[in-house]
Amino acid sequence: MKLAIAQFNPTVGDLAGNADKIIEYIHRAREQGADLLLTPEFSLCGYPPEDLLLRPAFYVDCASQVIRIAAETHGIAVLVSYPLQERGKRYNAASIVRNGKIIATYRKISLPNNEVFDEKRYFESGSHACVVEIAGLKVGIAICEDVWQPQAAMLAKHAGAELLVVPNASPFHIDKQKRRVGVIRQRVQETGLPIAYCNLTGGQDELVFDGGSFLMNANGDIAAELPHFDDVLSLHQFQHGNWLAAATQPPMGVEQAVYQALCVGVRDYVAKNGFKGVLLGLSGGIDSALTLAIAVDALGPDRVHAVMMPSQYTADISVNDSREMINILGCHYSEIPIKPVFDSFLHALSGEFAGLPVDTTEENIQARVRGTLLMAMSNKSGRVVLTTGNKSEMTVGYATLYGDMAGGFAVLKDVAKTLVYRLSNYRNSVGRVIPERIITRPPSAELRPDQTDQDSLPPYDVLDAIMMAYVEENKSVAEIIQAGFAEADVKRVVKLIKINEYKRRQAPVGVRITPRGFGKDWRYPITSQYPNGL
Repeated sequence: MKLAIAQFNPTVGDLAGNADKIIEYIHRAREQGADLLLTPEFSLCGYPPEDLLLRPAFYVDCASQVIRIAAETHGIAVLVSYPLQERGKRYNAASIVRNGKIIATYRKISLPNNEVFDEKRYFESGSHACVVEIAGLKVGIAICEDVWQPQAAMLAKHAGAELLVVPNASPFHIDKQKRRVGVIRQRVQETGLPIAYCNLTGGQDELVFDGGSFLMNANGDIAAELPHFDDVLSLHQFQHGNWLAAATQPPMGVEQAVYQALCVGVRDYVAKNGFKGVLLGLSGGIDSALTLAIAVDALGPDRVHAVMMPSQYTADISVNDSREMINILGCHYSEIPIKPVFDSFLHALSGEFAGLPVDTTEENIQARVRGTLLMAMSNKSGRVVLTTGNKSEMTVGYATLYGDMAGGFAVLKDVAKTLVYRLSNYRNSVGRVIPERIITRPPSAELRPDQTDQDSLPPYDVLDAIMMAYVEENKSVAEIIQAGFAEADVKRVVKLIKINEYKRRQAPVGVRITPRGFGKDWRYPITSQYPNGL
């Protein structure tokens, strides 16, 4: 049997457009002699459709597009995945269509309800295997989470399957491909079935799908692997119970994979939502510099506009380094000094502030002036504002509501400060775009004289380690202290996490690159008196 894998990037809700892509792949796969074309999970509607799945019309429209796709399948079998409603129940389904007809439909058995997944909100579980004969081979179907549990693969084995094909919508996070390969190898060892694993690509709000589809033989060896983050149609030969060996991909380093994921997230958020481009505030600091580099790499310099908004506290080197970076990247650039606007705010508030000391209020006003200017330019230009704050700042609330948090997409929302430095050095290793002084100088918000981040926060290596343990690994305060961290630092960071939940709730959506970001998989109450955590 010849199997074609279509690893591609659908858009949620663009049923006709996604169907057009599938039909194009059908024509190309048929020309190459494929017996079966495998497409990813929810290739028809995009993933995740979220509460579109509660609308009956959505299922009707999906069904009509499946019929349209089926009409193009003469001489080839195609697996297309879509939401199915029948007899008052909803399913995550995949159908084999061939010669104009739906010849078999599988209903997903294992519905994930962890991390960013919420499928039990929408679907009923299937209960039966689905095995279809294609080119003399008995092919079983499982969908994504089905292969993270043993049941569905074993049911397919008992139903006579000789090969298991798996459409997936498996989002990226650091080291995710290692986990996928390990899980698939477990299923192969349990069932003795070779597996074809087909994954989505592209960005959808906070999620990025990284492709990396692969074939595994019955001995657990990977016979072929498709590129990460790229759309591709790839033809593979299955004979005598195994895949013929084909190209595999060299492993990506963490920094390379994360950087590509961030670029894809920005590219697709801007393109799929119809923005003309992006705006961002450029400060001369490392976070905004990295955000600018990602934006230009994702969109090209013509669609990126950086705005330097110096105050009386902005160092000359910050302005000079920003100008140097603009000269390297060639994107649009403006400088708007904020002191006159800041002074106007203080004048307007002088009666209310009379007799009160200067404090963080005045610092926040500067940030909010900048946020207001960027949002005004966004309204006029049709470009979305990229915020530049990182995960470390989001964790402890080191950010200003309606100031540096104002915007439409938070590129570094799930990127710890220590990883910001690693990504910046990685990008410069590919080609220098960030002036070295931006990377080496102490980080500062520059909202008062001689300010540095470490005036208000523990050192970032300490903060990030505590954050990872508490937020991403769910470790308790006691466990983190036992791991060797100072009790005062741990309790301080955890307290800041708790009291700043209201800020995170109002933050823009941003790319998820860890197993737990401050988005779909972080749902803590703002109001809580639980003493040992959030």
